Amino acid sequence: VQLQAFGGGLVQAGGSLRLSCAVSGLTFTNYAMGWFRQAPGTEREFVSAIRWTGSTYYADPVKGRFTISRDNAKNLYLQMNSLKPEDTAVYYCAATRRTSILTGDDYGYWGQGTLVTVSS
Repeated sequence: VQLQAFGGGLVQAGGSLRLSCAVSGLTFTNYAMGWFRQAPGTEREFVSAIRWTGSTYYADPVKGRFTISRDNAKNLYLQMNSLKPEDTAVYYCAATRRTSILTGDDYGYWGQGTLVTVSS
Protein backbone atom coordinates (compact mmCIF):
# COMPACT_ATOMS: atom_id res chain seq x y z
CA VAL A 1 0.00 0.00 0.00
CA GLN A 2 1.33 3.42 -0.93
CA LEU A 3 -0.05 6.89 -0.37
CA GLN A 4 1.83 9.77 -1.91
CA ALA A 5 0.85 13.31 -1.01
CA PHE A 6 1.96 16.29 -3.04
CA GLY A 7 0.95 19.82 -3.92
CA GLY A 8 2.27 21.70 -0.91
CA GLY A 9 4.25 24.89 -1.18
CA LEU A 10 4.58 28.48 -0.10
CA VAL A 11 1.56 30.75 -0.46
CA GLN A 12 0.55 34.12 0.87
CA ALA A 13 -2.29 34.49 3.33
CA GLY A 14 -5.59 34.52 1.49
CA GLY A 15 -4.25 32.33 -1.27
CA SER A 16 -5.16 28.80 -2.33
CA LEU A 17 -3.47 25.44 -2.74
CA ARG A 18 -4.71 22.06 -3.86
CA LEU A 19 -3.20 18.99 -2.26
CA SER A 20 -3.37 15.62 -3.94
CA CYS A 21 -2.79 12.12 -2.67
CA ALA A 22 -2.21 9.24 -5.05
CA VAL A 23 -3.20 5.87 -3.61
CA SER A 24 -2.11 2.43 -4.74
CA GLY A 25 -2.17 -1.10 -3.39
CA LEU A 26 -5.63 -1.10 -1.84
CA THR A 27 -9.24 -1.33 -2.96
CA PHE A 28 -10.09 2.35 -2.85
CA THR A 29 -13.83 1.83 -2.49
CA ASN A 30 -13.30 -0.05 0.77
CA TYR A 31 -11.55 2.84 2.47
CA ALA A 32 -12.39 6.18 3.94
CA MET A 33 -9.71 8.78 3.37
CA GLY A 34 -8.51 11.59 5.55
CA TRP A 35 -6.22 14.58 5.74
CA PHE A 36 -4.30 15.42 8.87
CA ARG A 37 -1.72 18.10 9.61
CA GLN A 38 1.06 18.70 12.04
CA ALA A 39 2.62 22.08 12.72
CA PRO A 40 6.05 22.37 14.37
CA GLY A 41 5.86 21.70 18.08
CA THR A 42 2.26 20.55 17.95
CA GLU A 43 0.44 17.26 17.80
CA ARG A 44 -1.05 15.91 14.61
CA GLU A 45 -4.61 17.08 14.13
CA PHE A 46 -7.55 16.03 12.02
CA VAL A 47 -8.37 18.26 9.06
CA SER A 48 -10.93 16.47 6.94
CA ALA A 49 -12.21 13.05 5.89
CA ILE A 50 -14.39 11.52 3.22
CA ARG A 51 -16.13 8.19 2.99
CA TRP A 52 -16.58 6.30 -0.26
CA THR A 53 -20.23 7.30 -0.11
CA GLY A 54 -19.10 10.92 -0.39
CA SER A 55 -19.91 11.94 3.16
CA THR A 56 -17.44 14.58 4.27
CA TYR A 57 -16.21 15.81 7.62
CA TYR A 58 -14.20 18.90 8.53
CA ALA A 59 -12.42 20.25 11.55
CA ASP A 60 -13.92 23.52 12.73
CA PRO A 61 -10.87 25.67 11.85
CA VAL A 62 -11.13 24.72 8.17
CA LYS A 63 -14.88 24.57 7.63
CA GLY A 64 -15.96 26.77 4.77
CA ARG A 65 -12.39 27.14 3.49
CA PHE A 66 -11.24 23.60 2.69
CA THR A 67 -12.95 21.03 0.45
CA ILE A 68 -12.10 17.35 0.39
CA SER A 69 -12.85 15.15 -2.60
CA ARG A 70 -11.87 11.85 -4.17
CA ASP A 71 -12.14 10.32 -7.62
CA ASN A 72 -12.40 6.87 -9.16
CA ALA A 73 -8.73 6.89 -10.11
CA LYS A 74 -7.63 6.46 -6.49
CA ASN A 75 -6.84 10.10 -5.91
CA LEU A 76 -7.69 12.17 -2.87
CA TYR A 77 -7.73 15.95 -2.93
CA LEU A 78 -7.86 18.85 -0.51
CA GLN A 79 -8.72 22.23 -1.97
CA MET A 80 -7.58 24.88 0.47
CA ASN A 81 -8.84 28.43 0.03
CA SER A 82 -8.47 31.58 2.12
CA LEU A 83 -5.35 30.17 3.67
CA LYS A 84 -4.12 31.58 6.97
CA PRO A 85 -0.68 31.50 8.57
CA GLU A 86 -2.07 29.10 11.16
CA ASP A 87 -2.68 26.59 8.37
CA THR A 88 1.09 26.17 8.06
CA ALA A 89 1.90 22.52 8.66
CA VAL A 90 2.91 19.25 7.09
CA TYR A 91 -0.21 17.71 5.63
CA TYR A 92 -0.67 13.95 5.55
CA CYS A 93 -3.17 11.80 3.73
CA ALA A 94 -4.34 8.56 5.31
CA ALA A 95 -6.62 5.61 4.65
CA THR A 96 -8.83 3.54 6.93
CA ARG A 97 -11.44 0.80 6.78
CA ARG A 98 -12.82 1.75 10.17
CA THR A 99 -16.18 3.34 10.74
CA SER A 100 -14.59 5.89 13.03
CA ILE A 101 -12.55 8.29 10.91
CA LEU A 102 -11.95 11.43 12.90
CA THR A 103 -8.74 10.59 14.75
CA GLY A 104 -5.30 9.57 13.62
CA ASP A 105 -5.51 6.31 15.54
CA ASP A 106 -8.33 5.23 13.22
CA TYR A 107 -6.01 5.15 10.21
CA GLY A 108 -3.70 2.34 9.24
CA TYR A 109 -2.05 3.75 6.14
CA TRP A 110 -0.28 7.09 5.84
CA GLY A 111 1.43 9.11 3.17
CA GLN A 112 4.74 10.86 3.64
CA GLY A 113 3.38 14.38 4.06
CA THR A 114 3.64 17.58 2.07
CA LEU A 115 4.60 20.93 3.57
CA VAL A 116 2.26 23.89 3.34
CA THR A 117 3.65 27.26 4.38
CA VAL A 118 1.38 30.30 4.53
CA SER A 119 3.10 33.64 4.87
CA SER A 120 1.44 36.65 6.46
